[in-house]
Amino acid sequence: MTRNEGSIDRILRIVVGLVLIGLAVTGHYTPWTWIGVVPLLTGLIGWCPAYSLFGMNTCKAR
Repeated sequence: MTRNEGSIDRILRIVVGLVLIGLAVTGHYTPWTWIGVVPLLTGLIGWCPAYSLFGMNTCKAR
């Protein structure tokens, strides 16, 4: 798996994931709260399967 997420994309995913999980932990349950695991994991890994599927890449070339 090669990275397909840029730095800003990864930071935003991690922040959104942590906020959603934080909401779930504090009792503000919505259908979106536990879905926060997905952006958190993709942000930490740096690879998004949906980006690969659609041929997208926000990572700068080395």
